[in-house]
Order: sequence, then structure tokens, then C-alpha cells
Amino acid sequence: MDPALLKERNAFMARAKAQPVVEKRKKQKSHDEPSSKKHKPSSAPKAKPPEPSVKSFDYRSASGASQVKFSILAKIVKHMRTRHQQGDTHPLTLDEILDETKQLDIGTKNKHWLITESLIKNPKIKVVENGEKYVFKPKYDIRDKKGLLNLLKKHDLHGWGGILFEDIEEALPKAENALKVLVDHIVVVVRPNDKKRVLFYNDKYCRFTVDEEFQKLWRGVSVEGLDEKKIEEYLEKQGITSMQDVGLKKMSANQKRKRTASRKNKNFKKHNEHLGDLMQDYSDMTK
Repeated sequence: MDPALLKERNAFMARAKAQPVVEKRKKQKSHDEPSSKKHKPSSAPKAKPPEPSVKSFDYRSASGASQVKFSILAKIVKHMRTRHQQGDTHPLTLDEILDETKQLDIGTKNKHWLITESLIKNPKIKVVENGEKYVFKPKYDIRDKKGLLNLLKKHDLHGWGGILFEDIEEALPKAENALKVLVDHIVVVVRPNDKKRVLFYNDKYCRFTVDEEFQKLWRGVSVEGLDEKKIEEYLEKQGITSMQDVGLKKMSANQKRKRTASRKNKNFKKHNEHLGDLMQDYSDMTK
């Protein structure tokens, strides 16, 4: 072999060794690989997505949990109301209430919700003794039949109307017995729409007898579907003068326009008043 060629070959090999290069080789596909891919099942288990982080509990959005919470609260309010109606008006701690309602296993979250939010904001529960005990809070603070009579007198004096018996019943223990004792001083009216009883004070100084003839005339007059204007027209036809100038007067649109026009005329500013003697009116002259 030519020594010159050997020399060039050795020099080339030396340069190649001085500059090493890492070459990525492609994997040769074996004949068994495509067959193995075909036999792989299509329903391969996928990777599970990352679980969301646990957020703070909100009882307003959670339907199931909120139902459990408010069922606990409803039992407490119902029990406190029953105690009050039976005459047990002394306050209780939350543990005592849960013990009497058989709800000691409600958990710390629900108990914290009762203490910090629900019992404080409930209109039927009153917090006493520095927030440590609770009592029932009725709509009216009455303890006996004398308090009921004074309450009805006050409503009658100020024209506040009647009082629902269910509000009296939740405030006054044995309300039915008190109603029987005060039957001469109380008028009971049953509302036709919901059949609820409404109590009014029966003032003995306002009692008077009405002739049966007037009662028949009063009950015989049908005013259903009639407004005040039609009733007034009917009275005028019968020769009965209705009451005038009662209540607020309604101003018509024409009266309002006249008033605004008169105000504009009053505030109108006249110019050239010093030439009033020289000015003439040509509005009556015809062409």
C-alpha cells in the first residue's frame, strides 16, 4: 500500500478522534412491534386528573348539608317554643338544648354554625348571659292574661288593628284558658281567606244597641264590586247627600296647567315699559 495514503489515513483518524460526536441512533423497528400494538386493548386506563383543592364549606351552596343544618335549627326552635308555652322560660345552654332535643352527635362544624351564626340571627331566639344561654323570643312579651288585655287595649287605642291568636299562643302559656276568662273583653274574628283567628279589644264604653230594622237595612245593601264614586252616585239618586271635602283632594291636569300658566305670567318680565304711552295695539284691526 502507498505510504502517502497511509499517512493521510492516520492523520484523518487522529482528527476524528480529537472531535468526538455523539450520534442519536434511531431504534430499528422489529417485526414483532406492530403486531404487539395491534393486540393492545383500546380501553387502556387513562391517568386520573389531579383532584381539586378542598374549598371552605359554604352551607348556602351545599344543598344536602344545608338541609341537615336547618333541620337541626328547626328542632331547636320548635323545642324552645314548646318549653315557653309550657311555662319553662329559664334560659338554657347549647349543650342543654342539644341534650333535650337528642342531637348531641351533630358534630363540631354544625355546633360552631349554631353558636356563631344561626342562633344569633334567628328572630325567635334570644341570646342572654353574655352569649352563653338562649331563650325563646315571642313576638309579644306577655306573661299572663292581664298582659294580654293591656296589649289589646294598646292596639285599640293606637288604631293598630287586631292581633293574630297564633302570636298570642306562642307568647302566653295556656292562651286558650286566658281567652275563655277574658271572653267579655275580647272580640274574636275568623279571617275568611286563611281561617286564622284575630283578637280585638272589646271596649265597653263603645258598646251601643242598634235597632233590628237598621240592621236589616244595613245587611240588605249589597256594595260588592262598587267603588266610592258609584256609591256616591247611588246615594244621590236616593236623595242622600254624601260627605264632601273628605280626604285628600286630587288636582286635575287642567288645574295644574292653569296654575303653571298663572305663575309664568306673574314671573314674566316686561321690557320697554317707558314706551307704554307710544305703543299701540293692532290685534283688533282687520286687513
